[in-house]
Amino acid sequence: MQALLSRLVSRIREDRTGEISPRTRVLVPATDSSDTEDPSYSMQGGFIGFVFYWLAFAIPFLVYGSNTLFFLLYTWPFFLALMPVSVLIGIAFSTFFGGAWFKTSLASAVCVIGMFWTVFSFLSGW
Repeated sequence: MQALLSRLVSRIREDRTGEISPRTRVLVPATDSSDTEDPSYSMQGGFIGFVFYWLAFAIPFLVYGSNTLFFLLYTWPFFLALMPVSVLIGIAFSTFFGGAWFKTSLASAVCVIGMFWTVFSFLSGW
């Protein structure tokens, strides 16, 4: 999964600049040692996506109060399905921004909270 995301990010960088990114020009020796691998940002991004999922889950309680609990009793599968999507969004942004935690946090917050609020709005009809 990490290799696939890395290829997608390098292709996006390649298309955006019109030239091959400096990351792909570097010759990598054909050894399997861990010293030559790219750093993994998936743990950091997954954690950021997971944290913002729970923060987005708390927003309806802050806005509408305890009555939100009765609504979520019937619609919990929809919101549970957003958890792995939120983690993948965090991983994708962390890989895209090269581990920059502030940019990853900001982009993940906007996407995850927007996605959660969109599902909540469609299900509740508000």
